[in-house]
Amino acid sequence: MNRLSARLYNLTEGVRIALEAIVGNKVRAGLTILGVAIGVFVVVVISAAIHGINQSVAKDFESTGPTTFFVSRYPITFEACDGTEDTCAWLRNPSVSWEEIETLQRLPNAAAVGVQMRWSGAFKYRDKALAGAGIEAYTANWSIFGAPDILPGGRIFTEQETRSSARVVVVNTTMAERLFGDSDPLAKVVTINGIPFTVIGVYKETGSFLSGGDRPKGVMPVTTLQRALNVSRGDMGVVVKPRADVPRDVMVDEVTAALRGARGLRPSDASTFAIITQDKLMETYDRIFGMFFLVMIVLSAVGLIVGGVGVVAIMMISVTERTREIGVRKALGATRATILFQFLIEAVTLTGIGAVIGLFGGWLVALLIRSSTSIAASVPPLAVVSALLASAVTGVLFGMIPAARASRLDPVEALRHE
Repeated sequence: MNRLSARLYNLTEGVRIALEAIVGNKVRAGLTILGVAIGVFVVVVISAAIHGINQSVAKDFESTGPTTFFVSRYPITFEACDGTEDTCAWLRNPSVSWEEIETLQRLPNAAAVGVQMRWSGAFKYRDKALAGAGIEAYTANWSIFGAPDILPGGRIFTEQETRSSARVVVVNTTMAERLFGDSDPLAKVVTINGIPFTVIGVYKETGSFLSGGDRPKGVMPVTTLQRALNVSRGDMGVVVKPRADVPRDVMVDEVTAALRGARGLRPSDASTFAIITQDKLMETYDRIFGMFFLVMIVLSAVGLIVGGVGVVAIMMISVTERTREIGVRKALGATRATILFQFLIEAVTLTGIGAVIGLFGGWLVALLIRSSTSIAASVPPLAVVSALLASAVTGVLFGMIPAARASRLDPVEALRHE
């Protein structure tokens, strides 16, 4: 019990002396706290943003179904490419044709095969205009692949409208608000790149990282995008959803065989198309955001090193100023471990204050990101624990030198110190 009381006394004493050091050495202590706060702030903000993006991406993938995959003209690659066919062999890949899509639609294990394209255009209604708004185009089975709910009164385009390239468009609520204000957009005519389109539906899209957030957007039949707006089918992508009882890899093999057969490829020939599964998308996503984690670690390390150097400086000064006090304590029976523990507590208190400030600042920025963007940023508990541990380790590591110096002082020499 006496030992516990002594530990608690040393702990509170160390915290008290650290707070007095902050008041007495505002500039040095402020730089120490600022360095640690910056390091922790970077960790918290980037962790919160990536945590929100991860949730958004997972939600997007979930909406299309775990077994859904994509057929694309180009692969997802990070290989060196100078834009020529010598280094980018996949540039020679032909576009997916409608005949090939019909071949895939006839596969017995395919629950649905659809087409998607993304473009942009200038939307205008009377005196209101949106330059460069997003355009998405799908086949009539859009709803099977995770289309959002249409608001009451509206609808999505039909198979007949897709076949006839009807000039109809479904807009999201963001576009509806900016073009039509409080009036009902249904049945109104807007122009897209100067061509008239009839609004047949409005949908509320949950802003996400992959979908581009809450930007204004219109959705139309893919054939309309190609014919009415004269967009090449070169960027046309195919979405394949297997039947519920069919494994994804089985469907991938069937699609691969069907496309290779349709293109007359020999067994030794490389495929002139890319199959992109959600696993591949997640792998690519992880590689991209792995770079952000690396940047986060480097910036955090710089901040913590700055704070650590400040800890060494302020603690060495503290040891010098309190040499006589240390001598008195040793003469009264304080052990080296007791002195070492007290000074380490002072160092951890300094870095801990910086960690708390960094956590609070990072939490405020995470709230700002969440409220002003489509990223549902939130501070994960692991980031909080990591930040606090990092600050404590910084305090211990950089505080060890001055603490060890204080604990090794000879009590007789220390008492003679003026």
